[in-house]
Amino acid sequence: QVQLVESGGGLVQAGGSLRLSCTASGRSFSRRNMGWLRQAPGPERELVAGISRNGNTYYADSVKGRFTISRDNAKNTVYLQMSSLKPEDTAIYYCAADRNLFSSNYYRADGYDDWGQGTQVTVSS
Repeated sequence: QVQLVESGGGLVQAGGSLRLSCTASGRSFSRRNMGWLRQAPGPERELVAGISRNGNTYYADSVKGRFTISRDNAKNTVYLQMSSLKPEDTAIYYCAADRNLFSSNYYRADGYDDWGQGTQVTVSS
């Protein structure tokens, strides 16, 4: 199991920016697909962005052109740069890791097994 710790959430006005960070414990970080998911009030978590071990990226249509996912394997850290934030981006954001080192499911919400504790992002209008 991978331990994940997120930081960087907060309150921002519409149009503003935030950068989320997630540091993972353990070995093999560079071989894992990593993702950011969010949960607004409701039962489902939405995959916002994913990045494969090879650096391929996926973005939900709702955030394309505004969010950027990146990773620093030397620091065991994945980032989510969020710009042009909208009130509908308000949610708890979770960092997630794929335990399967051979998986290519970085673009699927169900491709992730381990989760951080989440960080709240609130965008005011």
